Amino acid sequence: MPVGKKMHGLLTSIAKFTLIFEPMSKNLQDPSLRSWIEVKPDSDFPIQNLPFGMFTDGKTDPHACCAIGEYVIDLQKLHELSYFNNIPLPVNVFARTYLNDFIGLGKETTGALRARISELLQTDNKQLQDNKADREIVFKFQKDVTMLLPVRIGDYTDFYSSIDHATNVGKMFRDPENALLPNWKHLPVGYHGRASSICVSGHSFHRPKGQTKPTDAPPVFGACKLLDFELETAFIIGRSTQMGESVSTDKAGEYIFGMVLFNDWSARDIQTWEYVPLGPFLAKNFASTMSPWIVTIEALEAFRVKGYKQEPKVLPYLEYSGKKNIDINLEVYIKPENSEAARVCESNYRYMYWTMEQQLAHHTVNGCNINVGDMMASGTISGPEKHQFGSMLELSWRGTNPLKMKDGSERKFINDHDTVILRGWCKKGDLRIGFGECAAKVLPAT
Repeated sequence: MPVGKKMHGLLTSIAKFTLIFEPMSKNLQDPSLRSWIEVKPDSDFPIQNLPFGMFTDGKTDPHACCAIGEYVIDLQKLHELSYFNNIPLPVNVFARTYLNDFIGLGKETTGALRARISELLQTDNKQLQDNKADREIVFKFQKDVTMLLPVRIGDYTDFYSSIDHATNVGKMFRDPENALLPNWKHLPVGYHGRASSICVSGHSFHRPKGQTKPTDAPPVFGACKLLDFELETAFIIGRSTQMGESVSTDKAGEYIFGMVLFNDWSARDIQTWEYVPLGPFLAKNFASTMSPWIVTIEALEAFRVKGYKQEPKVLPYLEYSGKKNIDINLEVYIKPENSEAARVCESNYRYMYWTMEQQLAHHTVNGCNINVGDMMASGTISGPEKHQFGSMLELSWRGTNPLKMKDGSERKFINDHDTVILRGWCKKGDLRIGFGECAAKVLPAT
């Protein structure tokens, strides 16, 4: 091959390498970054966020997307229009049913793509801004599309990692003086749930049925009477391991792609009767709700804060240096049918005792393998104050203190036709990163 062609090939490779990796060195969370797309100050989706999801407009098959302001950005169309030419992407990676294949490309690629999208949206970049024909193909209003489940969830694990929640439950059902079980401060308690009935925000489900046990009477079968929400977050696995491998707390960030809001609904009366000795079953497997947008862990790093002091000292494999938690404001609203929504809870992810990194390290320390798309939920997130309790079980204190709705009705637990809405966002100065809405409606039992 002539030297000129060799040199041209080398320069081309260097150019591609630079285009792929140079944006990674830029601070995509810089609060001064602005987009030529109008973004309202209270939007969850500024240019610093760019979360990933899946959508359909009713005319085409599902496509992967990002969010900016009031818009979704069709990533498959951007790819077809050659805006990602210098990033090594499979041809139809954004036209799959889920994001798993894209996430599985690794953080170097997904990070380079997010940096490229940020570059295209910045005020001084005219490449897409001045191309009206391409803009009309690529951008759609969020209100005009249907968001889909973003990942194929192979395995789902739920933890029990909020010390305030665990203490409240212990006080109610066990011993007010010794609310926590002996193992609670030594390891992140968790259980393996099911993935089949995890649905994306906007769905509805029927009130579950099962066995309950009246006081001093045989068990009966019927519809759940004590239906509850659980205010949670969840993280999505972005990198697989083999059986026998474990993930340390310091390396956990390499395996966590991003976070979502999560409502892990509970049938409290069914749970009370069935959970001994193996834990909840029908009380938890009927439905869970996740928000459609996966906010990357990189977008949340600016909001890291110190967590609870862990005493007694944890075992070495659970030790974690650095800021442990993330300052995520969390809210829950209950909206009765044909009425205004009432806020019933204000909590924060910073109240978690066990962190994501510790949860993942504990989950894998015995050699349990993980896969791209697996989901691990926080467990109910409660704060120390009453208005920060993350479930109706706590807010109404087992039904003894009903909550008032805007229409004058009361709630001890969740009624038929109620919609429960979770919201979450981080804010630091002028920078706000949000998750969108996580909502579902309860229908009567079939």
